[in-house]
Amino acid sequence: MTDPTDAKGFAIFETPIGACGIAWGPRGITGLQLPETTAQGTRTRLQRRWAGAIETPPPADVQRAIDRVLALLAGKAVDLGDIPLDLEAAPDFHRKVYEVARTIPPGQTMTYGEIAKKLGAPHESREVGQALGRNPVAIIVPCHRVLGADGKMAASRPMAVSPPSGASSRSRARRRSAPDHCSTG
Repeated sequence: MTDPTDAKGFAIFETPIGACGIAWGPRGITGLQLPETTAQGTRTRLQRRWAGAIETPPPADVQRAIDRVLALLAGKAVDLGDIPLDLEAAPDFHRKVYEVARTIPPGQTMTYGEIAKKLGAPHESREVGQALGRNPVAIIVPCHRVLGADGKMAASRPMAVSPPSGASSRSRARRRSAPDHCSTG
């Protein structure tokens, strides 16, 4: 899904849940990597996912995005819906799911089925979940605001969608309303 030519630069930044990474290209953010066990682990995963990206200080627009992510992770109700993204490498259906998910305000939720209905595909809630499980910009596309029909976070998604950094990071993420069930790659 991720074309290594999409990202031109990346940076690692410290957050309340650990070292995250962000990748960007000329059209916007291409990826946000949730924490691994160490900053080097985050860096290694990010370099694997966006092989063409060079670690460099973020340009001003990317730094503003980082600052807003940090505010969200610090518990502030921040809307990240206007941060420019470049998701051209994602399948068309996934991009449509991400567009709808970005409209969910902080403090609100939507179900997979509701997103499917908004897309005119009411029987494709499973596909919505699969798209969110491959979300390359977790937090910015707030997959943590999307719930199963029973109102719970879907536990049936594969482990690849939880940060591999262990339960302590996941519990810290929950306490800060961070997306611990979105894709990390």
